Amino acid sequence: MIKYFSLAAVCFMLFIANAQDSASVLFIGNSYTYVNNLPSLIENITSSFGDNISYDSSTPGGATFADHAANPTTYSKINSQLWDFVVLQGQSQEPSFPDSQVNSESIPYTIQIADSVYSNNFCSDVMMFMTWGRENGDPQWGPISTFEGMNNRLRSAYLRISDSVQGSVSPVGSAWRYVRDNYPTIDLYATDGSHPSYAGSYLAACTFYASIFRKSPIGSTFTGNLSASDAANLQYAASITVLDSLDLWNLRPISEHTQAEYSYNINGMTVDFTNLSTKATDYAWDFDDVTFSPDEHPSHTYSMSGTYNVMLTANSPCDSDSIEYQIVVDQVGLNDSEIGSIQVRYRGDGDYFIVGIDAIDEIQIYNTAGQKVRFRSSKSDALISIGENGFGVYLMKIATKEGAFTYRLPYFYN
Repeated sequence: MIKYFSLAAVCFMLFIANAQDSASVLFIGNSYTYVNNLPSLIENITSSFGDNISYDSSTPGGATFADHAANPTTYSKINSQLWDFVVLQGQSQEPSFPDSQVNSESIPYTIQIADSVYSNNFCSDVMMFMTWGRENGDPQWGPISTFEGMNNRLRSAYLRISDSVQGSVSPVGSAWRYVRDNYPTIDLYATDGSHPSYAGSYLAACTFYASIFRKSPIGSTFTGNLSASDAANLQYAASITVLDSLDLWNLRPISEHTQAEYSYNINGMTVDFTNLSTKATDYAWDFDDVTFSPDEHPSHTYSMSGTYNVMLTANSPCDSDSIEYQIVVDQVGLNDSEIGSIQVRYRGDGDYFIVGIDAIDEIQIYNTAGQKVRFRSSKSDALISIGENGFGVYLMKIATKEGAFTYRLPYFYN
């Protein structure tokens, strides 16, 4: 859920990163990008702060991810230069459909396009354009028959699609909901209840400026044909939606593409490591016992009990990143009774009840591709929920003072 910032907190963001920034962006979308010339609105907001953006676009009407993947123009534009960002947007209803349909009809084509982006420039950021629910929902399927239902499905799907391509998300749909909830007199829709009005496109442009530059759009002197008060409210909505949740949207600085991360499982003196790094091409492990490994997923056996600070450095042509965890190994290891004191019970709809949650120091959840997934937790209720992530098998890494272990979590979307 979006948190409510005080005005002082949001205004403080205006002082972050005063230096001029520039970015090149390719927009691959359809009429939601084309209407009101969204890239041009982003350029106007960007230039009002003294920043610079260069762009190109391909926006065939009604295009799905499969259509983009089959369109030669997609690849000619991708290969035309080394883009900082390539923005991908599917057909407006497409990501809100059942997970199994998105899995087969959307995600494979998004991956195909992303692979071409990374082949052209490994350091490009593939950014998903999270669109919005229709004004009154889509009556063809119950879960999306209201704006709220459709918007939630789009939000969840775009986050999941982004994870599948190691990309980021510009959360326009989430900003859209904030405006509908807090500024209902601002009409974000064209007369068809689907396409954006000028105000809707302006909100999207503010959200993209915040997403690309990680700066607040509050105070932009470009307001287009909007009143000063409406423009200010839309700037505010975009600012808190993006900047309050940079990690959720995986919005990294342009200079920080590679992210090191790993999980581990201890069995006596042997530790099995699972590399969970993002956008890395090679790895360097330091096991803190004068031994090292370049393997992606190494297994290491220690000769002595003790506490070790294990560091993983992930490298790519763009940059490198390191992460270090403290690991305790001993001859006994984490025995069955200790593991048994913590139990994970499936409650349905992606919810898990954790027996012994008070003994847990940290929980991380990953999909089978090794990508970290988002979850909600309530320690007081001993509940963990991954309901937004949809059908699949997940790995829950649990760290306690005695050690760490991993549960395999089956989950079926209802």
